[in-house]
Amino acid sequence: MGGITFITGGQRSGKSSFAQKLAQEKSERPIYLATARIWDEDFKKRIDRHKSDRGDNWVTIEENKYISKQCINNKTVLLDCVTLWLNNFFFDNNYDVEKALEEAKAEWDAFITKDIELIVVSNELGMGVHAENDVSRKFADLQGWMNQYIASKADRVFLMVSGIPLEIK
Repeated sequence: MGGITFITGGQRSGKSSFAQKLAQEKSERPIYLATARIWDEDFKKRIDRHKSDRGDNWVTIEENKYISKQCINNKTVLLDCVTLWLNNFFFDNNYDVEKALEEAKAEWDAFITKDIELIVVSNELGMGVHAENDVSRKFADLQGWMNQYIASKADRVFLMVSGIPLEIK
């Protein structure tokens, strides 16, 4: 077991669908590690849609920050998504980029010591419109740095473009 597959791309690029397909090819009963906090009703609807996209064979674990605490050795795990997980560090650290990045990297490093087949979904925020405010720009930078960190440790990296996976590592 073991290995990290990192899937990144823009919003609605097909990242989650592709990741779910990979996970189901590797396991009859994959784990879906959900990292979102429910911020409002619209976001709850997005989460419900994601849940309905998965079959009954999925085991869902909800953990919005401390992913390394999960007992998931010898499993196929789909973490969806880094952006929402990272946002929790950013918010809890009062939008301090350096502190959020330091904590997220430490948690990531603890998490990837597990003996799991890991598929990770993230977003490429810096490829779109320039963020309107300071907090959004800080988060886009934070996301880019964390994506680089995760990709550097990944065995495989895919960029999703219009539903098409491009293997870049």
